[in-house]
Amino acid sequence: MKGRQLLGAGVLAAAVLLAGLIGPAMAQQGTNDYSGTVEAPPFPEGLDWINVPGPLTWEDLRGKAVLLDFWTYGCINCIHIMPDLARLEAEFGDALVVIGVHSAKFDNEGSTENIRQIVQRYQREHPVVNDNQFLVWRAWGVRAWPTVVLVDPLGMAYYGRSGEGIYETFQPLIAGMIAQFDAQGLIDRTPLEMTLETEARPDTLLAFPGKVLADPAGGRLFIADTNHHRIVIADLETYEVLEVIGGMEPGNVDGDYSTARFRQPQGLALSEDGATLYVADTENHTIRAVDLAAEMVTTIAGTGEQVYSNNPRGVGTEVPLNSPWDLVVVDGVIYIAMAGPHQLWRYDIETGVIARHSGSGREDVTDAPHAEAALAQPSGITTDGAVLYFADSEASAIRESDIDPEGGVRTLVGTGLFDFGDVDGVGDAALLQHPLGVVYVDGALYVADTYNSKIKVIDPETREAVSLAGDPAGGYVDGRLDLARFDEPGGISHADGMLYVADTNNHAIRVIDLERQTVKTVSFPNPEALQAGRDRVAVAAPFSGKEITLEAQRSAPGAGTITLNVLLPEGYKLNDLAPFSAEWQPDGAVVQIADEDRRQVIVEPPLPILVPVTLAEGEAEVTVDLDVYYCEAVNETLCFVEQVRVHAPLTVAADGAEAALLVEVPIVPPEIE
Repeated sequence: MKGRQLLGAGVLAAAVLLAGLIGPAMAQQGTNDYSGTVEAPPFPEGLDWINVPGPLTWEDLRGKAVLLDFWTYGCINCIHIMPDLARLEAEFGDALVVIGVHSAKFDNEGSTENIRQIVQRYQREHPVVNDNQFLVWRAWGVRAWPTVVLVDPLGMAYYGRSGEGIYETFQPLIAGMIAQFDAQGLIDRTPLEMTLETEARPDTLLAFPGKVLADPAGGRLFIADTNHHRIVIADLETYEVLEVIGGMEPGNVDGDYSTARFRQPQGLALSEDGATLYVADTENHTIRAVDLAAEMVTTIAGTGEQVYSNNPRGVGTEVPLNSPWDLVVVDGVIYIAMAGPHQLWRYDIETGVIARHSGSGREDVTDAPHAEAALAQPSGITTDGAVLYFADSEASAIRESDIDPEGGVRTLVGTGLFDFGDVDGVGDAALLQHPLGVVYVDGALYVADTYNSKIKVIDPETREAVSLAGDPAGGYVDGRLDLARFDEPGGISHADGMLYVADTNNHAIRVIDLERQTVKTVSFPNPEALQAGRDRVAVAAPFSGKEITLEAQRSAPGAGTITLNVLLPEGYKLNDLAPFSAEWQPDGAVVQIADEDRRQVIVEPPLPILVPVTLAEGEAEVTVDLDVYYCEAVNETLCFVEQVRVHAPLTVAADGAEAALLVEVPIVPPEIE
């Protein structure tokens, strides 16, 4: 099928005034009156809202300046204005409310659960409404992503514009509006009631890993642990964590492994001698070099600013970059998938000079010589040594660019900015949906077809695209390749017959054995190495897994034992390659568990698990969060992961039989068609 066509080709046109309700006659910056002139249309009923307990109305927002941010989560320009929105929120506090109106370009982006994941990933802590039917979009006459509209505290639309660089435009308008209405006693600084998704995300060892790089010569696996703002180095065979580069908090700091800081790192590439790891530090808009022997990180390209430059050339550290997303090294040159300006750039390692390689800067799908070609948010890149292959994500395309400066760009799969789907076929008949990763292996291209939650194979000679694994419904299933499930995989690498997949929304690295046709999840034997610097916080509701409540029990006070047992159905066993984990949340007054016993991480644990506990008289509810990995016991062709939160109500009294609590958890495998 084809993607949405109703929006036209001018998707990212800058500084376009809104049609209909927002027009040229509206007040502009510099006016002395910050009152709106058009009544804001009501939010339609029946839409899903995120980060708030329920739908909002303009009456709920009365007394606050409101910014409507029309966005779609794969759009690089929408990502670029997120820091501006956060800066405005911090500056104006509860006098300002930002509402993200998510009007999806891609079918996959229209899912409320997928939007929920992206809200967690980009730390969006304001109300977000799922406008996947474009009802709010049409009511406001919006034409482009991103578009931002300012509404006054009485619910009257004041000003709107499309494009990036919104802080400088909207900051004085919001300041003037709040001052004017504050003087009239019409500003309400009461905080909105929020139910933040950032507090609900499970506490996983990796957080939305974007890219992965296998190094068979060095026996290493490099992981861009993107939302933890760090790089993880693991042993390629055992997956033991060898090093962690960077901290859990974002920053832009050079230095040794412990002091260096990244911000949402993505693409990884090794120097040809394997001594240096290059990192696309995406939200710092820099390229970083990691000296793996000296254990030092330095910046080799970018100034830390995001700047548009369609024809850059100069010393790397003096040239601003724009969302570098992936890297590959060929003959002493780093080729960069520069998502922001829709181009490929190159950095000469010896001279330190950076320059454009392919792309005019216009967003489109146009095959032409390097300087005239039009690209669309390149986000993954690989090579066969003579040609660069890249995932042009906003065009749902896989394309090739000659390394030869006299060459050009050609498209293998993909036909336009709004042509997408999930169709195997040859050339223009094949459809992908926002692919982010690609790797060349022995004459074939393996593609992380991200929004289809699939891995596909493309023959660059015949242009045939074939699904290898996954399902558009997403999921998390190991085992047989034809039954495996992924969730928006963003990166892919290869070594010795194995594909390594950054399974972004599953917070995991998955391994596809091409010979055995199986999939498994990387399990770190020393998970404590990934805990350093983390402030562990109990997961707040709503919980993303299954929740069960046991029947109430009665116990005696004193020192005793919690007995935890997982009841697997006949024909299933615990996965002997993945860690079972249990994290207890006692109340501390009635139920006391020692700090060292509150979390168990065990590969193939002997069941039941016994946890020492001290009970005092009173009533409590013991909660335990479980990650249970299990497989078919005989054929071992199918494996699952189950996240379960168990609530165990307990009364502790002198007439209780013993100081004990039994927690039994039944596991029911999902149905797989």
